[in-house]
Amino acid sequence: MAETTPTSTEAPAKRRNKTTTDLALIASFAALISACAYIGGIPTGGSGIPITLQTFGVMLAGCVLGPARGFLAVSLYLLLGAIGLPVFADHSSGLGVFSSASAGYLIAFPFAAALAGFLVKYVARENRTRAVYVFFCSLAGSVLVIHPLGIIGMKLYFDVSWHEAFTYDTPYWIGDLLKTTLVALVAAEVHRAFPWLLSRR
Repeated sequence: MAETTPTSTEAPAKRRNKTTTDLALIASFAALISACAYIGGIPTGGSGIPITLQTFGVMLAGCVLGPARGFLAVSLYLLLGAIGLPVFADHSSGLGVFSSASAGYLIAFPFAAALAGFLVKYVARENRTRAVYVFFCSLAGSVLVIHPLGIIGMKLYFDVSWHEAFTYDTPYWIGDLLKTTLVALVAAEVHRAFPWLLSRR
């Protein structure tokens, strides 16, 4: 039986298909984060930054898409807001948001998604189909990136002490734990259904 060899057009076609899929996933998750920014909107005391499902979308992007595509999806979301689309919390937009009290959190988002995605892909590996592993990967992105940069941003914006900036951040912890749990459950199911999603990416 004669062996079949790939034609000269098969490899470029596969690369184009993968690129198209990647772009579609990046755009879809940017849209998801935009939608999540509108859900919730619970006001807080000290900082005035509302609690939304925004971080759920951010961390889900990283945990599902991996470090590179997760970073790009969140960066695209921030770019859409920066150019004027009302995709941030409270339907806000524009470059001015990046000099507001929430600037630290926004700047942290793509890096937190990248860290969580890196941990899911390279540390959790085959265990990414188990929610408990994804939970700790997502939690690491939140604890090590989002909250520290958020605190720094609020300290600079309000010109307060580190302790006071930290107290502004504390109301978000309970909500983040709940959102991290939801991220873990959803992402684990996605990887169980699509085990190839992070392979060779």
